[in-house]
Amino acid sequence: MQTGKIAAVVVTYNRKELLCRCLQALHAQNQPELDVLVFDNASTDGTEAAVRQLALPQIFYHNTGRNLGGAGGFSYGIQTAVRAGYEYLWIMDDDTLPEPGALEALLRADASLKGEYGWLSSRALTPEGADQPMNRQRKTPYLDIDGYEQPRVPSVMASFVSLFVRSRTVQRVGLPIAEFFIWSDDWEYTRRISRLLPCFTVSDSRVVHAMQNSTVVNIAADVPARWDRYRYFYRNDVYLYRREGLIGWLWILAKFSWHSAQVLISKSGRRKERLAIIWKGFAAGVRFNPPIHKIEE
Repeated sequence: MQTGKIAAVVVTYNRKELLCRCLQALHAQNQPELDVLVFDNASTDGTEAAVRQLALPQIFYHNTGRNLGGAGGFSYGIQTAVRAGYEYLWIMDDDTLPEPGALEALLRADASLKGEYGWLSSRALTPEGADQPMNRQRKTPYLDIDGYEQPRVPSVMASFVSLFVRSRTVQRVGLPIAEFFIWSDDWEYTRRISRLLPCFTVSDSRVVHAMQNSTVVNIAADVPARWDRYRYFYRNDVYLYRREGLIGWLWILAKFSWHSAQVLISKSGRRKERLAIIWKGFAAGVRFNPPIHKIEE
């Protein structure tokens, strides 16, 4: 499978149009050492046929066999890429559209830092060109970075919307937690790494995050069709922030209480149902102790 030293790890599920745009943007990077590994969580919309119809070189399609969620797909994909012998991994969702030169900017930062970093993250934009608030990196677990004026901005948390990491780092810290299924797996993983190594946002590496659902992650404001998945969000957030000690617990309680207050004053109805999702998620998170798997396993 391997032809280059860089693997773009792209996870997808039933979004073939967005995925094809992502693959075309990756092809336009004009990096001969870049292979693109697509990990399809058993899509039912003709994703495999669409990928093959593109007929782009150095794209390798994998079907995971079932819907592992974003977290499971990334865990599976990252493990596959590391075992295949790639030196670098460029991790992204299927709705990530790298601008020309995005990878080159990451490679320049890698060379400048002499590989002494945990991860590098790109600046994510909306399709209209504004900064994408959903993907703004964090300078602490609680505060977003101030901006992108510096060439490299120290960061401690980032999303999987263009994350660049060396395979040796994955071998050291292990894989993303597949049991998260969706939401916060990227925050957890990048925070796990930033505890050990300095990490950076690379301001001149830019991608467009062509999100289909650009609402804030808050059950008080989201549409009813998405409420059920919030049981993962609140559970995973407890796991993520309880590792930050007392401040993390206070953050969780304040955030969950604020979301609950917003539910109570919202006009969407079914308040008891949504409050139950928040606080059952809290209880599940207190008990949630998923394993962290290493590549050797």
